[in-house]
Amino acid sequence: MLKAQGYVGSPQNRVDGRAKVTGEARYAAEFDAPDLAYGIVISSAIAKGRIASIDISSALAIPGVVQVFTHENRSGTAWLDRNYRDETAPPGSPFRPLYDDQVVYSGQPIALVVADEYEIAAHAASLVRIAYETDTHMTDLDIKRSEAYVPPKKRSGVKAPPSPRGDAEEAFTQAPVKVHAEYRIAIEHHNPMETHASTVIYEQDGTLTIHEKTQGPQNSQSYVSSVFGLSSDQVRVVSPFIGGAFGSGLRPQYQLFLAVMAALELKRSVRVVLTRDQMFTFGYRPQAIQTVSLGANPDGMLQSIMHDAIQTTSTFEDYQEVVVNWSNLLYHCDNVKLTYRLAQVDTATPIDMRAPGAATGVTAIETAMDELAYATGIDPVELRLRNYAEVDEANKRDFSSKELRACYQLGAERFGWAQRNPEPRSMRDGRELVGWGMATGVWEAIMQKTAARAVLSADGHLEVSCATADIGTGTYTILTQIAADIMGLPMERVTTRIGDSSLPKSPVEGGSWTAASAGTAVQIACQTVRESLFKYAREMDASPLANASLEHVSFADGRIVLTNDPETGVSFTDIMRARGVDKVEAEEKASPGMMTSMRYSGYSHSAVFAEVKVDEELGIIRVTRIVSAVAAGTILNPKTARSQIIGGIVFGIGMALEEESMLDHNLGRFMNHNLAEYHVPVNADIHDIDVIFVSEHDDKLNPMGIKGLGEIGIVGTAAAIGNAIFHATGKRIRDYPITIDKLLG
Repeated sequence: MLKAQGYVGSPQNRVDGRAKVTGEARYAAEFDAPDLAYGIVISSAIAKGRIASIDISSALAIPGVVQVFTHENRSGTAWLDRNYRDETAPPGSPFRPLYDDQVVYSGQPIALVVADEYEIAAHAASLVRIAYETDTHMTDLDIKRSEAYVPPKKRSGVKAPPSPRGDAEEAFTQAPVKVHAEYRIAIEHHNPMETHASTVIYEQDGTLTIHEKTQGPQNSQSYVSSVFGLSSDQVRVVSPFIGGAFGSGLRPQYQLFLAVMAALELKRSVRVVLTRDQMFTFGYRPQAIQTVSLGANPDGMLQSIMHDAIQTTSTFEDYQEVVVNWSNLLYHCDNVKLTYRLAQVDTATPIDMRAPGAATGVTAIETAMDELAYATGIDPVELRLRNYAEVDEANKRDFSSKELRACYQLGAERFGWAQRNPEPRSMRDGRELVGWGMATGVWEAIMQKTAARAVLSADGHLEVSCATADIGTGTYTILTQIAADIMGLPMERVTTRIGDSSLPKSPVEGGSWTAASAGTAVQIACQTVRESLFKYAREMDASPLANASLEHVSFADGRIVLTNDPETGVSFTDIMRARGVDKVEAEEKASPGMMTSMRYSGYSHSAVFAEVKVDEELGIIRVTRIVSAVAAGTILNPKTARSQIIGGIVFGIGMALEEESMLDHNLGRFMNHNLAEYHVPVNADIHDIDVIFVSEHDDKLNPMGIKGLGEIGIVGTAAAIGNAIFHATGKRIRDYPITIDKLLG
């Protein structure tokens, strides 16, 4: 484990911060090219059926319009499903834009208008006339739940529910105390600041440089190469900055296909940017209906856990998440039954959204545990401690580390939980009812195979590079910190390059695995450079380090010195000059240990405490205070780490109170497809948020003991708020988001 000394473990400003606040940082739709054309996507007006006719003549007659692409005139592309399947695709048949006349969901892209200017393309798009033949669609999960099925093929990286343990049904029947309820989570759509965009620069030799909003430049590169029959050398995907993604950029979205198709056909650079409306025409967090049954003794000890979840998916792919497994993981119980099913509806395929599965499933189990706390008269924190899982009972493994008890303790102390009156409706502040609630959070700590390169120049400047992305989490900064510490250089003398498919191989940025994966790869690459440089130093004529070993030297301020005699040493520049080289370079791979992953289960944990104030007459809910105590292994940068948790908590506030994509089942269309009606938390909604990082040493998952922070902030937050609302009002709302109409109804 890398010890918290130097830059690692200390709060550091973002190295990319200045570029972002000055406008120097450029995003996918901000890169220019000579003779750039602009594409406008036309979306389907029906949810299911076929295009009977499409008249593009009026659009083509507009001066400046270059082409209108439809299923009738698009160029040939691959026809096998496997060619369209990216590295995060679920089982099924991936969506193919403009493939044929079939319409499988409302908002599906059915044409692309390309013109010399954006405004011309937008006007021409309004002139395209489309006639449809409609089929009967179905988007209502309440109707389709009777047809829910266990997905026949597992999505890569998604664990199926474990086999039942004991006899959960009988134990529930016999339990003296029972909780049985249905919990609902609404559809949520991604609405990052930057909408999805692709700028495809067509070079004269036929190669493409694609500026793309993506969490995986090499994933997008592979997709384009496979679909359009190009070699990887012909496609470079660049994405240095991303204006928020949170899972929406894991898969290539349809604007990438359309922009590349147009550029290849026209032999011209093309940009396609999705509108805010069109951000509602692809993946989303799927709707979920969950049933949780808890049986317990009067002392709160769990005798039975049953958790069933049904989620929506499209008619052409089996999108899956880990939803119910968390119930088995969090609490000790001898009788457990978990089931997970899908129901097909006529919408686009869902997509990963911050803490996919956990944000949904943990909300249900943590609300149910709060109900059990009231049913037994046991404090919610104490109830969780009594049922604390010491091991991963489903997989029969020890945890690599687990400091959840400390999260409960420190979070409760900071929040002042001991002063809570347990009776609902017992706490007031003027006309507002005050409620305190809490919940547990958990997310898997993962490491993926990743490569990185480190290059030390003769002038003492270090460059590290990896194809991973930075969606705003601070990846540039933490990789710079790691490299600077290992090489003993100021951060100002380290440059980090990421977000480019030409760099060393990396998986998509997601799952909270980037810090552990890319960080370890950078660490190993820099260590190799250290070793090479030290070897050269020992071989110098009259070297003061000739008899030293690597363990007895330090790297500091561009020099290698004896640790016990810092005046004795040699500079990096002199070492390379003596060796006759202008750089020392290493590229290394980092992989999770197979034996470790088989022996241990790794997770981040949190305890979330929330205070709400509810206007008794109007039903207006304010989240006035949140304390989140997080145990996530090594914290590389407390400053950016705190921002990550705060961001996740704000996500959770939206999930608890505001975010809901509403389907008009008659039309099969999302009604509130704009930011005026799809509500997200704004500054006025956010009050005091306190983040505690609980000390946790983990020497098993990866060399630096990193567990990741991107997801853990949201998990449990919605449940803590919902539990606080019950404490304030005495009314249990099990349908998220908890809106005024539900509270007053």
